[in-house]
Amino acid sequence: MKSNFVNVKNVYVMNNELKVSFYLKRESRLEKSNKENVEYPIIGKISIGNSIAQFSSKRCVSELLWDVKSGRATGKSRVAVELNREINKINLSIHHHYKEILERTGKVTATDVKNAFQGIATAQETLLGFFNELVQEFHLRVGIDRANSTYVKYLNTQMHLERFIHTKYHVQDIPLTQLDLPFIESFALYLRVERKLQPETVNGRIILLQKAVRIALYRGLISRPPFFGYKPQKCKTKIKSLTAEEFERLLTTPLERPTLVFARDMFVFSSFTGMAYSDVRKFTWKDLTKEEDGSQWISMSRQKTGTPFNVRLLDIPIQIIEKYRGMGKEDKVFPMTALPNMDIRLKIIAKLCDIDKPVAYHWSRHTFASQLCLSQGVPIETVSQMMGHRDIHTTQRYARVNNDKIANDMKILSVRVANKYTYVE
Repeated sequence: MKSNFVNVKNVYVMNNELKVSFYLKRESRLEKSNKENVEYPIIGKISIGNSIAQFSSKRCVSELLWDVKSGRATGKSRVAVELNREINKINLSIHHHYKEILERTGKVTATDVKNAFQGIATAQETLLGFFNELVQEFHLRVGIDRANSTYVKYLNTQMHLERFIHTKYHVQDIPLTQLDLPFIESFALYLRVERKLQPETVNGRIILLQKAVRIALYRGLISRPPFFGYKPQKCKTKIKSLTAEEFERLLTTPLERPTLVFARDMFVFSSFTGMAYSDVRKFTWKDLTKEEDGSQWISMSRQKTGTPFNVRLLDIPIQIIEKYRGMGKEDKVFPMTALPNMDIRLKIIAKLCDIDKPVAYHWSRHTFASQLCLSQGVPIETVSQMMGHRDIHTTQRYARVNNDKIANDMKILSVRVANKYTYVE
């Protein structure tokens, strides 16, 4: 495939050879001056196939010293030698930019070369170059208001984009302005078919690309929204939550290994607070407050989004906090371990508890929403605030799939309307 691309590129070069020429721009106002040895501006012209672009060399020369055929100054005078040296440098620079753009994108126009020569084109104006810059900007915010897990998703998206561009277009990068709807649809298809990613994963990668596009539009790097008309693949929302019975088994099954006990304690703590792993990891004693009525609260901002949240602690999470008091480092409440280790231990715990599901730490957050809150009648607005959701539609995912909540709500409704209405047959 690579050799075929080389042949295609060679054909492209043959049909679109670069030609650079220089000529004098004669101006009538100068000719009317009737002055001898009038100097005219030297204009450069770039021709690639049918595309033409002109530029100012920022040099002037007398018509007496100019050779129209060669596009250079004549003679061996100091003025002529220095002028020709500058023109040759310009010519060499233009050829360099032409070659660089062609190798990077597979195609090039006269305007592309002109912009590159004049310093208008930048690395940001290519898709991978711009996306890489956004990834680096995101990385600087990890641990401040961005989660490392999301940073990893950006890195994965960048990797897939690079492979897709190399496979599809046989180039290292493409201009940001060439990003269009067919490219996006082809990229989504590539992720599904070639990379065999799940629909929800594909949508997640496309969303990150869409965020990059919005930033590019805001910065004026592109003028049109390439995602207009794009329809993401529909996929069923999978809420990864334990049932009430499974959660009860997890709470009560005896565990011998201290590492497993700790993993379960942290999972249970998050199941009663809705806190994500990253938030539990950064949880400090200053985030814990006690009100006049004796209630204890956690007041923090989500690591992932920076959204503030407040959660009143029930008895079980308070017991867990006291159990590990003094074990955390640097004012941290808990001596947290790495997330991958936590997930491995949770899968071992699931087997010991006869839970036939690939349980991971994030399931605790879903369990909090569906089992501890919504199924118990807690209003969805309250749940949304406690979980630090920026949009209540995110919280509604849990409500849609929670049959226990429907059953409970209907029981309450049954009591309220009892003997209130009469039906006559």
